[in-house]
Amino acid sequence: MSQPEVILWDVMDTLVRDPFFTHMAGFFGLTFEELLKRKHPTAWGKFELGRLEEAELYERFFADGTPIDGPAFKQHVRDAYAWIDGIEPLLAELKLQGVPMHALSNYPHWYSLIEERLGLSRYVGLTFFSCDTGTRKPAPEAYLGACEKLGRRPDECVFVDDREPNCAAARAVGMHAVQFKADVPSLRRALRELGLLR
Repeated sequence: MSQPEVILWDVMDTLVRDPFFTHMAGFFGLTFEELLKRKHPTAWGKFELGRLEEAELYERFFADGTPIDGPAFKQHVRDAYAWIDGIEPLLAELKLQGVPMHALSNYPHWYSLIEERLGLSRYVGLTFFSCDTGTRKPAPEAYLGACEKLGRRPDECVFVDDREPNCAAARAVGMHAVQFKADVPSLRRALRELGLLR
């Protein structure tokens, strides 16, 4: 494989804290386990693919049809977005060194709320979100479609994600991949070994 030139970043729990695991249940007065039991099994996934409108998500969020205060829920999620500790300085350093970086994320159009709150696009192109591409990781098309749009071979890209199955799928199409284990120093070392960080 050649030395990669482009970084494709997962966003949630790689760059930005995912409110699903930290804040959503509390909004409803539930534990996380209770939320998992009550949420609709497919609504959020369809929302991430752009196949469910926001108003429909609010109607279907709970499997039993319990209504939710959609605008308040959305604001609660927006307020919970925060950088993973140590990630923003790393992104700033990579940008200063001229490394091209793009998001490759399973997420709905609420990524615009992340942009409003954190200014993610200062570092990373908001390029490949599942709601826009219509494909979700770990489908091969999610990775190959990004390469095609960027005019890059898979081996010219490195994919970084907190989930190993997504990393394995990236490797399967010929990409370099690094699993992020909430350890920025280790991630720095991996990117340095790949020649992307001086």
